[in-house]
Amino acid sequence: MIDEFAKGHLHGRLRRDREALLWKLDGLSAYDARRPLTASGTNLLGLVKHVATVEARYFGEVFDRPSPEPLPRWQDSDGGDLWATEDETLDEIVGFYRRTWEHSDATIDELALDAPGHVPWWPEPYTDTNLFAVMVHVLGDSVRHTGHADILREGLDGRTGLRPGQEKQIDEEARAAHHTKIEQAARSAAAIKA
Repeated sequence: MIDEFAKGHLHGRLRRDREALLWKLDGLSAYDARRPLTASGTNLLGLVKHVATVEARYFGEVFDRPSPEPLPRWQDSDGGDLWATEDETLDEIVGFYRRTWEHSDATIDELALDAPGHVPWWPEPYTDTNLFAVMVHVLGDSVRHTGHADILREGLDGRTGLRPGQEKQIDEEARAAHHTKIEQAARSAAAIKA
C-alpha cells in the first residue's frame, strides 16, 4: 500500500513541476526564452531541454526502455543539452519535453517501485538501482531546475509564482521597499561582523 502511495505522490509532484517549468516560458519572445541570463549561459529554454533529456534518459535507458526519438548527446563539453541552437525552436523543445513525459509516465506506470534499473553514469556501487531511487533523483533535478527558472523569469520581467493561476500582480513599490529592507539588514549585519 505504501509503495503505491509513494509512487503516486512522487509522480504527482513530477507532473506538477513539469507544468511549472513550462509555465516559465509563457509569453516570452524567442529571444528571451533562450538568451543567456547568467555568466555560465543558463537560460529558460535550455533548462527545459536539459530536464527533458535527463528525464528521457533516466526513465528510458536506465530501465532498458530507450526513448522512441533521438536524444541530444549527453552532457557534451559545450553543454549542448543546456541551450537551444538557432535551428531548435521553442515549440520543438517543448514538444520534445511533452513527448518525454508520455514515455516516462508509461515507464512509471508499468514498473513497480522496486523494479531494477542500471545507471552506468553513476559511480559504483550505486549503478544498480530501482525505480524509486530514479524517481526521487529525477524529481530532485526537476525541482532544482524549476527553481532556477523561477529566478531567471523573475529577473526578466518580475513574474513570480509556483504555477499557472498563482501569479500575483506585481506591486513595484512594495517590492522595492521589501528589497531595500533586506539590503539594509544585510549591510547592518556586515557592519556588525566587521
